[in-house]
Amino acid sequence: MSESSSPPKMSPKDLMIVIVIALGSFMAGLDATIVNIALPAIAKSLDISTVLASWVLNAYLIILVSLLLAASRLGDMKGYRNIFLGGFALFTAGSALCGLSSTIDMLILSRMIQAVGGAVISALGAVMVTSYLSASLRGQALGVVAMFTMLGAALGPVVGGFLTSAFSWQYIFFVNLPVGIIAIILGIHILPKMAPVAPTAKLDIPGVLLIFIALGSLIVGLTSVEGNFPTLGMVALIVSAIFWVLFIVQERRGKEPLINTSLFANRGYSLQNINVMLIQMAMAGVMVIMPFYLELIKNIPADNAGTILLALPVGMILTAPLAGKVSDVIGTKKPIITGFVICAVALFLLSTISAHTSVGHICIYLFLLGAGTGIAFSPLNSAVMGECPAKDRGSTSGLVKMMTNLGSSLGVALVMLVAMIAAGPKLAQVSSHAISSTELAGAFDAAFLFCMVLEIIGIVLMLGVAEKEPSGESSGEVGIGF
Repeated sequence: MSESSSPPKMSPKDLMIVIVIALGSFMAGLDATIVNIALPAIAKSLDISTVLASWVLNAYLIILVSLLLAASRLGDMKGYRNIFLGGFALFTAGSALCGLSSTIDMLILSRMIQAVGGAVISALGAVMVTSYLSASLRGQALGVVAMFTMLGAALGPVVGGFLTSAFSWQYIFFVNLPVGIIAIILGIHILPKMAPVAPTAKLDIPGVLLIFIALGSLIVGLTSVEGNFPTLGMVALIVSAIFWVLFIVQERRGKEPLINTSLFANRGYSLQNINVMLIQMAMAGVMVIMPFYLELIKNIPADNAGTILLALPVGMILTAPLAGKVSDVIGTKKPIITGFVICAVALFLLSTISAHTSVGHICIYLFLLGAGTGIAFSPLNSAVMGECPAKDRGSTSGLVKMMTNLGSSLGVALVMLVAMIAAGPKLAQVSSHAISSTELAGAFDAAFLFCMVLEIIGIVLMLGVAEKEPSGESSGEVGIGF
């Protein structure tokens, strides 16, 4: 800690560097939530099912998770500045292609291009702050980056709802273009050139390919097994299991693996990484279901639905910073369990909503879910980092991001699977009105209860984690993904 009574101030140059990096975090946060609110409009415009529309999210998340660790290693090898700016360019170009898409195939392909850039932006933001700024400024800078991420996520539903209602769903992607272009121009002139930190390192190409196949086949399996292609679903799940095993073998034997698998021998490290994934699964599941509930059951316009969804990230923004400070004093276990309990209660309340539930009650339930997530996630992030030695904190930070985004991908797929099981094949025909609002509400209630079970599992896992003495150090970054 600094001996000065007031924290050091960033120079104008430092501030501009942080702003460029934070713009990337803002775009990533915005894009993570802006798409959800437009899914019903996309499904209607392209005349596709709810399940197929969810692949606009799934495709992005599969690529993002698969490349997150690889993007970090590529930055080490080739230099953070050039790879970061290249990621920005890909993300911006992918956004333009998404907006120009006239078919679901083109839209999904464009989202995959966008995701490559998103992986780079997400992977390199924190390490660039660490590299460019002095140690005394890193906490402030990472706080700014984290707040920009949350601000983007909070504005996503509102901006997405407004653009979808006032114009069309294509504009939720076009909105990225001016931000991306400005950030690239600023980055070229502001971000200092630095030599690569590991120019002789090798990229674990087999590991990247294995995790891509494992994750992709897992999502295909989960979305197909209870749909029109159950055989394909079962085959995909078997393929996924095989490739996850191959990925683990590769990481254990590889000379320069993406993940240090020996860390998972630590019980606390393993359980808390699982909890990172569980809490994100629940939140991502709610965020993909709620727009359909609000727009198809409550008949609320997309712009108003986006405003309602704002309650969830607002709850996170208000609680996450305070939870991090409290955990520095009392330890991480109690805040994490408290957050999971609040989330479970909120999800139970969401499972009771119907076409007659007031908007006020829905906002309260979503706010509670966001508050619980914020209370749990910041201490959870610190707890995972505290379970590993200093030399592995860089890779662990990347792993937490991967588990967060893996949770998002699994959450979307599993929640849609639960809804399909509850509603039957009719859920796939939602765009043709073959399913009644009562049947749809029942399917969504089942999905909310499934998310509640995830939170309860998280509570049980935390009971098996030993509490450590408070470190007095903040993690500096809230690793929440949307």
